[in-house]
Amino acid sequence: MEHVKLKTGFDDVHLVHSCLPELDLDDVSLEAEFLGRRFAAPIIMSALTGGPELASIINRSLAEAAQRLNIPLEIGSQRPALEDPSLKPAFKEVRAVAPQAFIVANVGAVQVAKGGFSLVKEAVDMIEADAVAVHLNPLQEALQPEGRAGFKGVLEALRELSRLLDVPLIVKEVGCGVAREEATLLEQAGASAIDVAGGGGTSWAAIEAYRALSVGDEGGFSLGTTFRDWGIPTAVSIVEVREATRLPIIGSGGVRSGLDAAKAIALGADLAGMALPLLKPALVGAWAVVEALERVMKELRLAMFLTGSRSVEALKGARVVLTGLTAEWLKARGLKASKLASRRLAVAKDSH
Repeated sequence: MEHVKLKTGFDDVHLVHSCLPELDLDDVSLEAEFLGRRFAAPIIMSALTGGPELASIINRSLAEAAQRLNIPLEIGSQRPALEDPSLKPAFKEVRAVAPQAFIVANVGAVQVAKGGFSLVKEAVDMIEADAVAVHLNPLQEALQPEGRAGFKGVLEALRELSRLLDVPLIVKEVGCGVAREEATLLEQAGASAIDVAGGGGTSWAAIEAYRALSVGDEGGFSLGTTFRDWGIPTAVSIVEVREATRLPIIGSGGVRSGLDAAKAIALGADLAGMALPLLKPALVGAWAVVEALERVMKELRLAMFLTGSRSVEALKGARVVLTGLTAEWLKARGLKASKLASRRLAVAKDSH
């Protein structure tokens, strides 16, 4: 049987064209608010990692771009630096090169459940972070040879964090998405925002499969391959989380263009998160990251113009038609067209 790769669902999301936008392209404003700050565009640079040897290069490039463009940045997992203090300089320099940027610290849920508030505070203080993201990665932890798939107590740890932290708490997945039931639990636990990081983008299961193969672990390769397309498509996850909560949402997971970003926002996200498209530019330098982001911003601006959306808030109310697996999935999950209509979403009756 031919393998069918899990997709983000953005191909099933169709923004309805407006031939009478009643505004000039120059009238379109990309400015967006998120967690009390105003940014130049509704885009966040999501966590990137290249291993300890590349962390310094990647972090510096992204941080400089964040400073220049007024775009928020979530750094890669700080777990290596929390376990090995000699690696802290690669993270500390982020704030040095981006003194005014909105920087998000990043720690794993398993580490939080074990280390608690003191560990998270160390991560925040390390980069003088404006917020912290706790990533939920049960599949990845279960597949990694060095993984720690101990998720018992994570929800209570998040609840405790929300009470003690003096910066916003973002809770995110890492490629498998968030369903509405878990979104409700996260809101009740005190999360300040949710990053869906849905399926269809980078498959960490596939990456772990090939890591296993590289060391001759055929069993690990087989397991990772079996679960390489596990998860909730990004487009679906955004709708699920938006229907479950009023929390700010980051729509990430396979966002590859400004048009994808526009679709994510039209579905209910407040920001669109991008990672993989910025990896190669980050290895080149900050100027390359800025260039890549400016291209994405131009694409987003044009999509907004063509839907008659003068602002990001207007884009959230743009007309959208859903087809294919995305429409089928939402229907199966009880998100009916009548309910979606209140948000100007139309789910195609025949998605075939």
